[in-house]
Amino acid sequence: MNRQKISSIAHLDHPIAAPLTDESVRRLLDRALPRGDERVLDLGCARGEWLVRAVEGRPGLSADGVDLDVTTIERASAELAGSGPAGQITLHAGDANDFDSGHRYDLVLCVGATHAFGGLLPTLESVSHHLAPGGSVLVGEGYWQREPTPAAVEIFGGGEDPYHDLATTVEQVVEAGWTPVYGHTSTAHELDDYEWCWTGTLSRRALDHPEDPDGAELLKAATIHREEWLRGYRDIFGFVTLQLRRTSEGEPSGV
Repeated sequence: MNRQKISSIAHLDHPIAAPLTDESVRRLLDRALPRGDERVLDLGCARGEWLVRAVEGRPGLSADGVDLDVTTIERASAELAGSGPAGQITLHAGDANDFDSGHRYDLVLCVGATHAFGGLLPTLESVSHHLAPGGSVLVGEGYWQREPTPAAVEIFGGGEDPYHDLATTVEQVVEAGWTPVYGHTSTAHELDDYEWCWTGTLSRRALDHPEDPDGAELLKAATIHREEWLRGYRDIFGFVTLQLRRTSEGEPSGV
């Protein structure tokens, strides 16, 4: 079973694929969508959960989502068909690096998917090509709450340290030509709840369906992930979601 399929199953009980509660997501979207008629793009949208929440109570809003997982996009599109927001959301299967709708967007999201672009700053570089003047970005990224252990670096970066502390992360964003206008630092509860859902959903799926030939693999994935979390990075790894605007309306410096 490939990693994408495991991740898709693991997020069934936590459809926002990041350590954020529904209330945190609502607050971030309320800040980022003040008019209610914006055009929104989600790069790495998975099942489009951010977009579903974005259009709630905003009948004038239109949204596009892009994700590499064809199966997830097809299933999510089918679920949207006939629902209230169906006409407002269009999901696209493909590489977010290559997506071009011909439109500029008032809000571009990439929360928990910066790895698809090679990290935070390359993500912002890509996002800048989709952003309308005066628009904003919601980007979610990991950071170290304290000095990481070698085990934590190995888990997230394969031996190459992928993150910085929160202050350095924000400084890099500012140096690249972006200004934070809002943000949310995931709480310990949000981080723990995300991990318990991720590992618990896989475990329950395996235990509830002993006849499933993938069950042993799901249970193994949950066990490994839980061990890495509890012994490798819990209380070390943090997650921040930043609302950013260009510091000037020109292209961001350093991008």
